[in-house]
Amino acid sequence: MDRLQGKVAIVTGGASGFGAGIAARFAQEGAKVVVADLNADGAKAVAAQIGASAIAIGADVSSREDTDAMVKAATDNFGRLDIMINNAGYTHLNGPLSEVDEETFDRIYNVNMKAIYHATRAVVPVMEAQGGGSIITTASTAALRPRPGLTWYNASKGWTVTATKSMAVELAPRNIRVNCLCPVAGETGMLASFMGEDTPEKRALFRASIPLGRLSTPLDIANAALWLASDEAAFITGVALEVDGGRCI
Repeated sequence: MDRLQGKVAIVTGGASGFGAGIAARFAQEGAKVVVADLNADGAKAVAAQIGASAIAIGADVSSREDTDAMVKAATDNFGRLDIMINNAGYTHLNGPLSEVDEETFDRIYNVNMKAIYHATRAVVPVMEAQGGGSIITTASTAALRPRPGLTWYNASKGWTVTATKSMAVELAPRNIRVNCLCPVAGETGMLASFMGEDTPEKRALFRASIPLGRLSTPLDIANAALWLASDEAAFITGVALEVDGGRCI
């Protein structure tokens, strides 16, 4: 239970779903965790459940100022920053691509794409000064096997995979590893948007497309992120890891 002992992580979108699962799992393995979320009260609740090894901060990941404040919170409170988890995400409702309004499209761009830009600019100097670090982004199976109805979300996650691979190559000489996770749909607050509506019938259709026969869970994603963040994955960079029960086969 000490695979992240002595390490400090920021987890965005940490108030619920995959982010809350990652934050809790990292703390179990010895990490100090900054739980960041637009929902500041939710972030505080998750940090309180974790205990003294976690702090909470309200942050809009699309804001450079808020992103800088997250990094400052990590270094001020814990003295360093080893792991950046870009987990916050946003989607449009499943439906025709021409019916997604510009405001929603811009929000997808800002949260799923521009936030990675802000985070990278903020954390790379800190990690480089320490001798290395790990950046992990939550992408999606939608980046690898896109389906109709989520076109602009799919595209944002495809961008994430390409950015991950390019960042990995450029940052390797600085000993900063960059990877992303590609989860299949899970039991999170975004599930209803992915499906268009949350009904037993829709859930059954989703499960039927997954060879292992179930949706993903926060623990599934947290365990994958834990491995990528740990020294066990010291030679792993530029990977888009499918955590999907076989969905992308």
